[in-house]
Amino acid sequence: MSRILITLGDPAGIGPEVIDRALADGRLPNGFEYVVLGDRRAGTPGQPDARSAAAALAALDQAVEELKQGTAAAVVTGPVSKEGLQAIGFPFPGQTEYFAHAFGVEDFGMLLTGATLTVGLATIHEPLAKVPGLLSVARIVRIGSLTAEFLQRRGLVRPRIAVAGLNPHAGENGAFGDEESRLIQPAIDRLNELHRGIFSGPAVPDAIFRDAARGHFDAVLAMYHDQGLIPLKLLDFDSAVNVTLGLPIPRTSPDHGTAFAIAGQGLADPSSMIAAIRLACELA
Repeated sequence: MSRILITLGDPAGIGPEVIDRALADGRLPNGFEYVVLGDRRAGTPGQPDARSAAAALAALDQAVEELKQGTAAAVVTGPVSKEGLQAIGFPFPGQTEYFAHAFGVEDFGMLLTGATLTVGLATIHEPLAKVPGLLSVARIVRIGSLTAEFLQRRGLVRPRIAVAGLNPHAGENGAFGDEESRLIQPAIDRLNELHRGIFSGPAVPDAIFRDAARGHFDAVLAMYHDQGLIPLKLLDFDSAVNVTLGLPIPRTSPDHGTAFAIAGQGLADPSSMIAAIRLACELA
C-alpha cells in the first residue's frame, strides 16, 4: 500500500481542519495509506507565531527525509505562512522552491489545475517589476515542456497549450513592448519543434483564459504569477491544486492559504485539499 504524506501546514491556520475533513470525506482513493505529519499542538487557531511556523517547517523537513528514504510515494502540503517561515530563517520564497532545493532540482516549475483551467507559470514568486528581466526563451521553453509533460502524464497525448503574451494585447506588434517578438515567439517555435506543434500564441492575455475555460485549450502558460492565478482562482478556487513540476516525486497542495482569520471556526472548505490528495494519488 503506497503511503501519501500530508504535512499539516501552519497549525494556527486552517490546515489541520481541512485535512481532518478531507480524510473523513469518503472521496479519497482506496489503496493508499494517508499519513499526516506535523504537531497540531504547536499552534493556536488564528494566532500564528514562531512556534507554529517552526512546526510547519519541521513537518516539511520530515516529509523530505521520508521521501528521500523511499518510504512514501507522494506528498501533499498544507498551507503555510511564507512571512512566518521567513521570520524564522526560511530562505525560500515558498514551498515550491523549498522542495526543488531539497531534491537538487533546477528544472522545476509551478502549475495549478482545477475543474476549468490549468495554468503553468513562467515566473513564480517574483516582484512584478522583475518579471520582464527574468523571462528568457530558455525559461519559457523549460516551463512549457514541464507543462506538456504533466498533461501527457494525465492522459492527454497531444494537449493544446496556449502561451500568453506579457504585455497588453500581446504587445500590439511592438507598440506596448517587444517581449512577445523577442522572447515569447521564439520560445513557442522551439516548443513546437520539441512537442510536435501543440503550442500556440503569443495570445492576448485578457482573452485567452476565456477561450481555455470554454475548452479550446488544455492549459495556458502564463508569464507571471497573478496573470495566471487570478483567472484560475476566480473560476476554480474550491477545486484547484498546486503542483510542483520537475520533482522526482509528486508534490501537490491546495491552492489557498492559511486563512488565519477563520481558523478553528469550522468554516474552511476542504474541497481543494481533497482535490490535492486525489491528484497526488493519481500521479503516484
